[in-house]
Amino acid sequence: MLDPITVGVIGTIAVFVLLFLGMPIAFALMLVGFSGISYLASMEAALPKLASTVWEVASFYPYTVIPLFIVMGGFASSSGITSELYGTFDKWMRRLPGGLAIATIGACGGFAAVSGSSVATAATMGTVALPEMKRFNYRASLASGSVAAGGTLGFLIPPSIGFVVYGMLTEQSIGKLLVAGILPGLLLTFSYVGIVVAWVKMNPSAAPASPDKVSWAEKFASLRGVWEPLALFCIVMGGIYAGFFTPTEAGAVGATVLFIVALAKRRLSWQVLLGALFESVRISVMVLFLVAGANVFSYFLALSTIPTQVATWASGLEVSPYLIHTVIILIYLFLGCFLDAISMMVLTLPVIYPIITALHFDPIWFGVIAVLMMEAGLITPPMGLNIFTVAGVDPDTKLETIFKGVAPFLLAIFFIAFLITVIPGIATFLPGLMNR
Repeated sequence: MLDPITVGVIGTIAVFVLLFLGMPIAFALMLVGFSGISYLASMEAALPKLASTVWEVASFYPYTVIPLFIVMGGFASSSGITSELYGTFDKWMRRLPGGLAIATIGACGGFAAVSGSSVATAATMGTVALPEMKRFNYRASLASGSVAAGGTLGFLIPPSIGFVVYGMLTEQSIGKLLVAGILPGLLLTFSYVGIVVAWVKMNPSAAPASPDKVSWAEKFASLRGVWEPLALFCIVMGGIYAGFFTPTEAGAVGATVLFIVALAKRRLSWQVLLGALFESVRISVMVLFLVAGANVFSYFLALSTIPTQVATWASGLEVSPYLIHTVIILIYLFLGCFLDAISMMVLTLPVIYPIITALHFDPIWFGVIAVLMMEAGLITPPMGLNIFTVAGVDPDTKLETIFKGVAPFLLAIFFIAFLITVIPGIATFLPGLMNR
């Protein structure tokens, strides 16, 4: 009989083989986890573990925050928030270098504050912003790159599905994780803006200046397009931060408010309503199955003792913990080239999270770092999900053009990750106040 560590290594390799053969990651994790538990314990132990894990994940009340956040994004799009946000930022930023690209990033940040999905942010903003940038002869790489990169803000700025999944897998406070993303999200948004300005300064032909002047009266009138997402963000995140309600209750409040707004504007048809509900079910089932698969696989790895052994080995190394932290970031960057963000999280955290705790890093702080690296994975070749989303919105733009356009924005993600590593308070300050 093989020793547990050898079984764990074989099981881990088997997961990647199954992924390479095309099996969905949730089923690959479940199959290998079930087989590993059966081998290391018994079939009688594996069957109840598989059944109880799927039931517990599906019936755990706090996880209802996922469909609620997805529904929020659907209602936000149907209520016209996207176009109004873009119109506001367009009027204020149009005269700046790369003003329309800056407006796109600003609107992406605003939409991310009412939607937990990066792909939804990229898709909805792409339909509004790309035609406008084309009209003013923006270079295709800058236009598509700003949309794809701006879409990643949906994974960091709360409400974020990335933080919800991280909290589910590590048993950390989802409320604190969501609050922790506020300052890094704002910094990343401004960093993206800086990338656009630098790009256009170095190559003015990439973004010809808009000839249309906008009066101050029009600018101030356009601010009406900002109050809805701003008010909703304050209600949802302010309620969580102040302790008025839990993240799940906040999602319900936000979805209800946006539902009423869409009704009041007479923009909510049965087709839109059913589309938002079906999308929330589709994404929720996908995420919950991934988490269930990750839990079964984590139990198998725990039996193999690999996470404990690796954590003990890493904590005993006579090197700086930040060197190990850097290696983990590089691993995430590599995996981001082949796996989607949530799959990468559920696949790696069973091993990496024990290392983080053994090195005495703050789990909330590392959650922000992890989500940032997941963001990078959304725009790295060849599997960047946001890249293909933008390509679907604008079939005329080649994939290589979009990849070229997002490359400079990756520098901003690395810069913010470095900044948070050097100054952890950027991620931990606001969650720390929730303890007081």
